[in-house]
Amino acid sequence: MRIKIAVGITAMLIVVAVAGAREKKIKMSDLPPAVQQAVAEHSKGATLRGLSTETTDGQRVYEAELQVNGRTKDVTFDATGAVVSLEEEIAIDQIPAGARAAIEKTTGNGKVPLLFAFTVSCNSLSRSGGRPSSSTNWCSFG
Repeated sequence: MRIKIAVGITAMLIVVAVAGAREKKIKMSDLPPAVQQAVAEHSKGATLRGLSTETTDGQRVYEAELQVNGRTKDVTFDATGAVVSLEEEIAIDQIPAGARAAIEKTTGNGKVPLLFAFTVSCNSLSRSGGRPSSSTNWCSFG
């Protein structure tokens, strides 16, 4: 069991390191105007912690790292300012009871330090090149 956890943590750290290598920190003035406007709208009531850009599947995306009520929230935008994905830190009591029970069972008496909810545009998962339509479908992964 400990080996599986160690392997999982190592794999996660490698993914983070590789992703970080492609990510470039930028300033608000470096964003396209539509993304600047979207960041301003999404950061209302939040602290803007940083901005970055990277190319994912040949598409340039921009990420705003926010802090809302002491919790992290990362919003990724395409060049038009449309939201591609959201990653939010959540409290364990915000997830469905069945999932919460499974997590608590897995950790035993241990404490669950962080939980994140991921929401992505399903259109961005199978995008064929254009901007998502106004009827964007959303997929959540908790």
